[in-house]
Amino acid sequence: MKAESHSHAIGCCDHADRSGRLSWLFTGSAFVIAAYAGDLLYPDNPMAAEISAVIGALLLAAPIVWSAVRDLFRGELHMDAPVAIAVLSALALGDFRTAGIVAFFMLLALVIETQTAKGAHGAIEALIRLTPAMARRILPAGKSEEIPASALVVGDRIRLLPGDSVPADGELILGQTTLNEATITGESIPRDKGPGDQVFAGTQNLTGAVEVRVSRIGEETALGKVRELILAAEQTKLPITRIIDQYLRYYIPVVLTLAAAVWFFTGDWNRVIAMLVVSCPCALILATPTAMVAALAAAARNGILVKNVSDLEGAARINAVIFDKTGTLTLGELGVARLAPVADISPSDLLEWSGTAEKFSKHPVAVALRKLAEQTGLLLGDPEAMEETAGRGVTAQVAGSLVQCGRASWLRELGIQDPRLDAAESGDSAVYSTLFVAKDGQYVGWIGLEDQVRPEAAPALRGLVDLNIRKIAMISGDREAVTRMIADRIDCPEVQAECLPAQKVDYVRHIHAQGYRTAFIGDGVNDAPALAAGDLGIAMGAAGNDIAIHSATVALMNNDLMRIPYLIRLSRDARAAVYQNLAVAGLFILGGLILSGISWLPPVPAAIAHNLGSLIVVFNSARLIRIEHAQTEKTP
Repeated sequence: MKAESHSHAIGCCDHADRSGRLSWLFTGSAFVIAAYAGDLLYPDNPMAAEISAVIGALLLAAPIVWSAVRDLFRGELHMDAPVAIAVLSALALGDFRTAGIVAFFMLLALVIETQTAKGAHGAIEALIRLTPAMARRILPAGKSEEIPASALVVGDRIRLLPGDSVPADGELILGQTTLNEATITGESIPRDKGPGDQVFAGTQNLTGAVEVRVSRIGEETALGKVRELILAAEQTKLPITRIIDQYLRYYIPVVLTLAAAVWFFTGDWNRVIAMLVVSCPCALILATPTAMVAALAAAARNGILVKNVSDLEGAARINAVIFDKTGTLTLGELGVARLAPVADISPSDLLEWSGTAEKFSKHPVAVALRKLAEQTGLLLGDPEAMEETAGRGVTAQVAGSLVQCGRASWLRELGIQDPRLDAAESGDSAVYSTLFVAKDGQYVGWIGLEDQVRPEAAPALRGLVDLNIRKIAMISGDREAVTRMIADRIDCPEVQAECLPAQKVDYVRHIHAQGYRTAFIGDGVNDAPALAAGDLGIAMGAAGNDIAIHSATVALMNNDLMRIPYLIRLSRDARAAVYQNLAVAGLFILGGLILSGISWLPPVPAAIAHNLGSLIVVFNSARLIRIEHAQTEKTP
């Protein structure tokens, strides 16, 4: 026969039938209360009170004893065995009131523990229930039919009306709407969606009637992967949990030996019963899993997927954070940072000429010019005779003038020679991706573009400093001048520029070799080796991105960098909760054994003390669910 810890993380007894247990609890407690009432009201007729006590004790003891007997026949010895022995001992001694009260408090605490701890699991299961049961599939004739969401296949077109939950991942193909994506990304602000945008299962359509082409169904959706990863993470164990499990196999024999020794020397069954009741290590077994499940639920609700519970615990020990630049600290989108016209030319003229010439180009530079023109209210006309030379620039007729935009070397090849062009190329423009502009053969200025810094980048780094992260660094394959300019803007103290992917890995390993616990944050697509090299790899923007989800140990479902300090803070709070829980559990068990062994703690107070320890552990863990992600600050 083998001694084992709980087969579940919650409670001491079997948890299969909560409603049945509640029925036993209320019925049995009514008989026990009636017994005490009979003692007070009918002292001359003790038989009725005694019968009521017997019935109540048997009803309350039955679930506990049955669970222990069933485990015994399975060749297992679970942690509810001492309680079952204690209750049977009280019954055998004829102390039915004690047996009933002890069993009552054990079952009552079990119900409370289960319902409280279920809040953490409920936060996770709530994610799973978000996908609707039905969907409106559009038929070839244009009409729609209601079908089970499980019957959808990739390629189906579905119609979403305001208030609908999205049944599958897909691409919006018709209409405009606003979606609440908090369930996937953790973002509370709804996002506007138009044709070509992705939509995710489990999100809510708020405004428009739209059509979506299904791209992923079932477990392949972003929500399905969230569920899969969370459930897998729940099954993993921390090292401290494995140590507890290893030593618990010796626990029951030791407790039974101590109880037998106390009975041998004192002959006091009340001491033995109290020791057996207080020794049940529910609080000890609940200490770690309740805290970690609550932390996993809090992380998931805030758009953070943790693949392994040990990674969640390990985040608490991180003291070095390394960021990739492009797409992580920056948006990965070019934006106009500077308009530098020559004398006698206005910035708006420079933008109008270049923006019009580039109007029909799909190059990121052209997109940035059009965006700035739109933001400033500048109307761009249509160019004439536009010609785009790949990798070099654009030539177009703009309002009767020849406008040429591109590299400085290309303008020279076109015969444009100007000392101001040479000076600009080697001067201030060196820190930008630069577009040089000529009009009618004359150089008229340059436009500096740069990858836009995420607005929350600087606050996120300040948050890491507040958490006493000892080393914060940015690494990039970009030019030194550009990388340092970004670093200065967000107050990043250390910079590594012009690095190849292999050099990024070497740098992460170098920091680790110096004794740091490192976290590397990247986009999960180009940074997979560096993500794997760190103690913790965190991929940004994993919603709908399978590569990002699978390449890192932690996946952020959105691109909010404020999740990084939040994750570390949550991990530290979870670790502290585990240590607090273990201390409480150890104190209640050790103190209870000593006090009951010297007859200072009778059986009924022992049951209350045992339950109090378990409840403290569960409630202490449950508070982690309420830890919220801080709102992104605005950069100064």
